Amino acid sequence: MKLTQILLACALMGLMISCHRQDQYQGTLITDRIQYDVDIKSPDPDFDWWVQNIEGSKREVFIRRVMDAAYEGKVRTFSYFNEPLTPEQVKEIGFQADTLTFQRSTPPYEFYDTVVERRINLQDITRFRFLEEWYMDPESFMISKKVIGIAPVLRRYTESGELMGYMPLFWIYFDENYPK
Repeated sequence: MKLTQILLACALMGLMISCHRQDQYQGTLITDRIQYDVDIKSPDPDFDWWVQNIEGSKREVFIRRVMDAAYEGKVRTFSYFNEPLTPEQVKEIGFQADTLTFQRSTPPYEFYDTVVERRINLQDITRFRFLEEWYMDPESFMISKKVIGIAPVLRRYTESGELMGYMPLFWIYFDENYPK
């Protein structure tokens, strides 16, 4: 009976020690800020599906969760220049309302206005910008990263449909010390 209790106590201690979470950011700080873009939708359909890509249904869920969290105020959002944004302000990013004037094709050929609203097309979010801290363990050469913030990045096109470039929509910071 005593041996069973000792074995049980040892097993519980082993379980507790193995479940103890070590600080995942170990080692020497390489940089406290590094920023880079990651494609989440491959720009080339000839690439293997996993190169610069998150599988379609998972990508859509990821983008939707990030955008919904920002729209609902569940995360701290900031402009690209680190000004705090309300959920309402986030919703307005990428929204555009244009008033177009047309002329009727039948007499008396009067003019009339039509309002056309454009919103962000989530399919145009094909990359995310990351802000991270990087660490390296000098013994094992293991590198760990701490994500400080992410920004969804939207493709922008000219009027003729040519890719003009990429525009970060807003930042979400996970570290309370940011923005500095």
